[in-house]
Amino acid sequence: MPGKETIKLEAILNHPQVKKATDDINPELLERRKYRPPQCEVFSKACTVLRETDDYRFELDKEAEKQLPNIVGHKVQLIEGHDSVDDATAGQYRKRRNIGIVFSGGPAPGGHNVIAGLYDAAKKANPATKVYGFLVGPDGIIENEVVELSDKLVDAYRNLGGFSMIKTGRTKIDTREKMTLSRETCRRLNLDALVIVGVQIIGVPKTIDGDIQVRDVDGTVLCAMSFGFHTAARAFANSISNLCTDSSSDIKYWHICKVMGRVASHLALEVALQTHANMTLIGEDLADYTDNERLQKAQKENKTDYHAYGMTLRHLSRVICEGIVRRAAAGKNYGVIVIPEGVLEFINEIQVFIIKLNTIIADYNRTHDKGFHASFSLLEDKLEYLRRLAQRSREDDSFKLWHTRDDDLFSDIPAFFQEGLLMERDSHGNFPFSQVETEKVLMGLVKDYLNILKEGGTYKIGIPKGYFRKILEMAGLDPDRYGAALFKNYDTDAPLLVKSSIISVKTLGQALQKDGLVKADEKIPAAVEKIFKKTLPSFNTQIHFYGYDGRGNDPTRFDCIYTYNLGLTVFSLIAAGATGQMAAIKNLEMDFSKWEPIGIPIAPLMHLEERKGKLALVIEKSIVDVDSIAFQVVKAHREKWLAATPGDDHFRRPGPIRFTGKSEEERPLTLELNAIGRIDG
Repeated sequence: MPGKETIKLEAILNHPQVKKATDDINPELLERRKYRPPQCEVFSKACTVLRETDDYRFELDKEAEKQLPNIVGHKVQLIEGHDSVDDATAGQYRKRRNIGIVFSGGPAPGGHNVIAGLYDAAKKANPATKVYGFLVGPDGIIENEVVELSDKLVDAYRNLGGFSMIKTGRTKIDTREKMTLSRETCRRLNLDALVIVGVQIIGVPKTIDGDIQVRDVDGTVLCAMSFGFHTAARAFANSISNLCTDSSSDIKYWHICKVMGRVASHLALEVALQTHANMTLIGEDLADYTDNERLQKAQKENKTDYHAYGMTLRHLSRVICEGIVRRAAAGKNYGVIVIPEGVLEFINEIQVFIIKLNTIIADYNRTHDKGFHASFSLLEDKLEYLRRLAQRSREDDSFKLWHTRDDDLFSDIPAFFQEGLLMERDSHGNFPFSQVETEKVLMGLVKDYLNILKEGGTYKIGIPKGYFRKILEMAGLDPDRYGAALFKNYDTDAPLLVKSSIISVKTLGQALQKDGLVKADEKIPAAVEKIFKKTLPSFNTQIHFYGYDGRGNDPTRFDCIYTYNLGLTVFSLIAAGATGQMAAIKNLEMDFSKWEPIGIPIAPLMHLEERKGKLALVIEKSIVDVDSIAFQVVKAHREKWLAATPGDDHFRRPGPIRFTGKSEEERPLTLELNAIGRIDG
């Protein structure tokens, strides 16, 4: 423009304010990097030593005893701090070492602080010690892809989320060739110790699902929660809380929120406590369900009804529908539902299908040169193979894997869900629930049943009585005359519900004619038709999945402190020559002053589990305890949080993860609640 001086782009880009606004570094990042988590008291001493204890007992798996004879007898080791020790102990603690560390599996917030804690402790004991990070997971060990960690590198990632410093991977060191290459890498680097942060060969308890928890046979909690859980739950809760706000503002959507948790529903339970969503499904609760009506009926007929145990998919959809219908009757045709991604694994008939299909796919892969999914790329090809198996069952009594009844039931499932159940298994040979549209399966059944209820006049939106009277009075109509004709509960102060027989404009006209309010050839008064249309519900959904975003979130202060002390614990175990141990912090649910760093023997925690059609030793996953205080509290609040009554909902606003300030909670709410019995007891 004439008269206006043109500023060159180079000058704009070099302007201090522009540089500040576009810099990769912001004040929050700087504050996170500067933060140094507090250390458990034992780590403030000059030296740590290990003391074995017989206070904790484990039930040993026979296969673990057979395959891991050298470490299966290890005991829990307590870490003690000392300012003065004998020369031999001091020399062992402070000797120069080469330590390797590797991430395995998916990221979990706090992993960088495990490295930072290990690095700080190792350098404090002996500045000449070297810590190596293997790149991109176990592949880094196999291929000798490694970086020596430095102050600059470690400081750049302190208190930050992700595993970006050295990356992660899912390769398994599960063959003789890979093991040979890994040993060679360790020899070349002259490693004294290798720390694996992951869930297959565990050195540190890592998974956002919260399903790594350790108790001894007496129920004593040794590891209450894996790291990363609190951060992921808080990240999910903040986003879901925003949807609660949106839902109660726009009042037309049901937000369906699927959260990570294939084997256990810990994240869903924590999110329920954090947000007070209207409905939260807990898989373990569904599996624990008993249909007492079916049991009583079977008892009267002197029969056993095994279908009475455990929630069926159809029954679950009915439970969801009941909540939706009740809220609509209160005038709330909106809400938020939280579903764990593995909820279908707790449904009886789905679990049977998954087990059978896992076996079928694994058997095919084991006996053919070409894998199942490569051989049958189309859904129809897969279904045809299953039909042939069903035919085989009719011709061969010894073949019991896939019967005609299985095939008939499977044929009734929607095609998209058949496709999901037949999709390729994950690297462990497990069914990949996160890739299945669990919410679509459930909501499809819910929508179908809601339509039936709508046609039957059961699913309607309640109208405030005051609003109805105002609209009709503005139109010059008598609210009482029309109200008695329209509503089945006009003589109450509750939200008004249209009579079940009135399901369309046509049936509305018939009802008005019956009460002499309009004649056969007269139009329905506009105000009355307006009110009626407001009572007609539509079930509009918005689908959301929360998983990978939570894995990459910057950790909460709890996870920063937890993982840093895990890293310190790792070094104490290494310095004392321990092996086959999991670094853990006991009393996580208590005040920080009561935290106790310990080493838990890994071998006694292992049991046989099917992986890729073969039995393998793995650490057992911990599921939600339906007798726990945390679950019982959520169960007791279900009716309140459903809020199927007029008035406000009871949504809780957890807010974003706040690294600064003093309002951030100290630990997961599930841990806080479950600690009540322990403290009071």
